[in-house]
Amino acid sequence: MNSFSSKNRQGLIEQLNNSTFDLLIIGGGVTGAGIALDAAARGLKVALLEMQDFASGTSGRSTKLIHGGLRYLKQLEFKLVSEVGKEREIIHKIAPHLTRPETMLLPIFKNGSFNKFSVRLGMWVYEWLAGVKREERHRVLTAAQTLESEPLLKKEGLLAGVLYYEYRTDDARLTVEVIKEAVARGVQALNYMRVTGFVYQGNKINGVTVEDMFAKNTYTIYSARVVNAAGPWVDDLDQMDGAGHGKKLKLTKGIHLVVDKSKLPVSQSVYFDTADKRMIFVIPREGKTYIGTTDTFYQGDKIHPQITAEDQAYLLKAVNAYFPRNTLAVSEIESGWAGIRPLINKPGKGPSEISRKDELFEWDSGLITIAGGKLTGYRKMAQRVVDTLTKTGRFSSTAGPLTISECSTDRISLAGRDATGSFHFPEFVIDKTKEGEELGLSKEEASRLIYRYGSNVDKIYGYVRDLKQANYAGELPSWVYAQLLYSVDYELCTTPCDFFIRRTGALYFDISMVRHCKNALIGTMNQLLGWDEALKKKLADELQSALDAL
Repeated sequence: MNSFSSKNRQGLIEQLNNSTFDLLIIGGGVTGAGIALDAAARGLKVALLEMQDFASGTSGRSTKLIHGGLRYLKQLEFKLVSEVGKEREIIHKIAPHLTRPETMLLPIFKNGSFNKFSVRLGMWVYEWLAGVKREERHRVLTAAQTLESEPLLKKEGLLAGVLYYEYRTDDARLTVEVIKEAVARGVQALNYMRVTGFVYQGNKINGVTVEDMFAKNTYTIYSARVVNAAGPWVDDLDQMDGAGHGKKLKLTKGIHLVVDKSKLPVSQSVYFDTADKRMIFVIPREGKTYIGTTDTFYQGDKIHPQITAEDQAYLLKAVNAYFPRNTLAVSEIESGWAGIRPLINKPGKGPSEISRKDELFEWDSGLITIAGGKLTGYRKMAQRVVDTLTKTGRFSSTAGPLTISECSTDRISLAGRDATGSFHFPEFVIDKTKEGEELGLSKEEASRLIYRYGSNVDKIYGYVRDLKQANYAGELPSWVYAQLLYSVDYELCTTPCDFFIRRTGALYFDISMVRHCKNALIGTMNQLLGWDEALKKKLADELQSALDAL
């Protein structure tokens, strides 16, 4: 059985309970995932615990871009722009199936936040700082060329436009792929394991107490060092360690809305400023168009942040002002998501003014806390944490003293990249699309699988082939069933929401399929994982609640 199969969940828990680690990471978002991979690559014995599913918090609710942070030039954060711009290219190299370079249009309007000179200057500075490839550098358009590029834009006051490149991603799948690569290097990672307290030897932390969120069993897991990478829950965990740590975070909420592409058929992504000088994205994806994001201070439920009528009205008003020929109504919203940004508190600053830089804190107990940051910068955040843990160059490991090497994650391909280096990926897509069509998949279905799983699409195709040979005639479409089997066997997919939200993104971008398949999928997962009736009802209700919230 695969070492990351949810069929073996109890075995993985027992293995975790019977081990002692060099490093235990609390938080299964992209930051915790990156730390786990970096530390394992340097020879440490690592565990990672997440109280929900991997990427169920901030890391699965972003604008789904690996982008260079052009907007941070306005805040004069040159170092941040340089770092995340260069990281964008590294992530594309190590996971080409999850980072697609696509054009972004920035229209320039009279009385807007930008003028033609400032945008061109900003682009030059940005491309120099970020090391942007020649073929991906910006191009300035006249007003007529801008409208030719995006005919739906309003004409009134349009002065010019700038075309540049950003990288679209699937944030949750990126997180899962990082964790899978970490697991392949020996990390023991588990979702639905909530840390309830710290264990001490003297005045130093040497472990945690943890509760299995399904069986409600409790365990004590020992580790030489512990890292708090819990995102919006960072302060909560620090408070468990000591009241003197204080509050570090200021939470803000950002929401995104999804409509069918026929309702807003943009030719490419568009990035524009609003009346209150914020920036909004409109991004086409998989036959849909999504819009975001808001930025408001938040103090509510961190697990289930909601999209309010006010949030919807704000985004629709902004979009309708720029695309007046395709006026959107609330009734046309198909789905959406709300996420929480765990930003470092800076008193007196508004939500959009607070820096997205990360900060690292070391406490007397030995606990290390990492907070703030951006999706694009996850790898550098991880490097800083592991460098801090091993700053003497040596580490007292469970296997004895280790000499710690430098960070190597800029050269480690993520799960799904094997044999598909970015230079050859376009040819790989052509070959695998043809193979998928030969299996009976549509071109669109094959393409989605390739960009979702990379080289692991071969395993998906293997399941499809097996189902075909077995004359499968079940309720789930074979390409959906194949993904479920793969997610359960290789990605610790444990609940229907795990599958429809974090493993496939279908709840956001294929909502009709979710509604059509939800009962069949629940029944199939029940057969695969052997839930009791109470758990089956709980997980079915959870999925229905996610649907009702849209």
